[in-house]
Amino acid sequence: MAQEQPDVAVTGATGALGGAVARLLAEAGIRQRLLARHTARLPEFPGTPSYAITYSDREVSARALEGVRTLFMVSAAESRYRRQDQRTFVDAAVDAGVHHIVYTSFMGAAPDAVFTLARDHWDTEEYIKSTSVEYTFLRDCLYQDVLPSFVGRDGLLRGPAGNGRLAAVARADVARAAARILVDPQAHANAVYTLTGPQALTFEEIAAVLTRVTGSEVRFRNETVEEAMESRRGSDVEKWQIEAWVSTYAAVAAGEMAEVSSDIERLTGTAPLALEEYLLQG
Repeated sequence: MAQEQPDVAVTGATGALGGAVARLLAEAGIRQRLLARHTARLPEFPGTPSYAITYSDREVSARALEGVRTLFMVSAAESRYRRQDQRTFVDAAVDAGVHHIVYTSFMGAAPDAVFTLARDHWDTEEYIKSTSVEYTFLRDCLYQDVLPSFVGRDGLLRGPAGNGRLAAVARADVARAAARILVDPQAHANAVYTLTGPQALTFEEIAAVLTRVTGSEVRFRNETVEEAMESRRGSDVEKWQIEAWVSTYAAVAAGEMAEVSSDIERLTGTAPLALEEYLLQG
C-alpha cells in the first residue's frame, strides 16, 4: 500500500497535460484531488475527490483548495483576462493555506518577451513570488504536440520564424517532470526549470520531419510579420490572438526558444523525446 502523502491538487485535469499528471500521480499512489471547470469530463480514480472551479471565482476555488499543501496550477486558456484570473486563483490558494504552487509557465517568460503570451506567464510568476507560498515554475517550450496543426491545407508551415530554432517538447515529457516534482515538492522549492526537447530545429527542419513521418510533403514559407498578420485574419479572431500566434514565430526568429535544456532528464532520469520520436510513437 502506498505511503500517505500530503494532499496535492491538480488543475486542468480534463486537459492533456493535467490529465496526464493526474494519471501519473495515481499510478504512484499519491493522494490528490482534481479541479476543473467541468467535473463530468475528469478521469476517475478510486478515492479521488473532484471539484468544479474557475480561476476567476476566488471563493469557490479557496473552498476547493482547503487542506491542499501542493497545487499543480496549469496555466489558464489564452484570453484577455488570463492575467487577472490567474492572480485571483493564486489569491484563492493563499486564502486556503496552500504551501507550494507548481505552475506551468513558458520558456523565456519575461515582461518584454517577443512571444506576447510569455508576458502573461511572467506576470503570474511574479505574482506567485510576491506571496509567502513556495513555488516551482516549469517553463515549457512550445509543445511538439501542436506542430502538426500549424500546417495549412496547402501543406505549408507559414510564419516569420526565419532561420530561428525551436526546442519543442513533448507534452508527455512535461507531465513526467511535473509528476516527479509533485511526489517530493520540497526538494524543488523556489526552483525554475526550463523544459525542452533534446534538439532545436528550424522550421525547415520541422517541415522535413513532418514530411518523413506523414508521407505528405510539408514546406516552410517564411513570412514577414505583416504577411503573417494578414494571412491569419478571420472574422471571429480578435487582433490580440492573431498577434499572439504570429509572435510565436517571431520569438523563434529572435532565438527565444532555441535553448536545449537538460532539466527533464535531470528531473526524471530519462531523456525527452525528439520530435520525430514523438510523432512516430503517436
